[in-house]
Amino acid sequence: MQTLDKLNNVQKAKLLHALLIAEIPGFLVYTQQLSAYIRDNPDQVRKVWKNQLFGLDFWFQLSEDTDRKIRKYGKQLEKSSNLFADQLFDGYGALFLHHCLTTYTGQGKHTDPKFKTAVDLFFNP
Repeated sequence: MQTLDKLNNVQKAKLLHALLIAEIPGFLVYTQQLSAYIRDNPDQVRKVWKNQLFGLDFWFQLSEDTDRKIRKYGKQLEKSSNLFADQLFDGYGALFLHHCLTTYTGQGKHTDPKFKTAVDLFFNP
């Protein structure tokens, strides 16, 4: 196994899933809810969008792509670390999923306190 600083987003997500699989269904539901909020309230999102690294339309696209993948793969994402990581944390999609992880744990939506610790360890250096 590589050291933590050498792991990419897909590898980190795979490890997070494997270690704390019981949290994944709740996280996926939250991610879909956040995507639905973004889709249904674009004006609200525009109001709070501040000089981000990329444009808001790209953020909307990442949100929709994530929601589409969750609907497509459904329960398989809950069961397979590889599928979860490969589909959701590869490429630019990892930016949106990082946000989802951070807000999910920041709002205390998780049930296992170790999940927040793992998210901080893997994704918030």
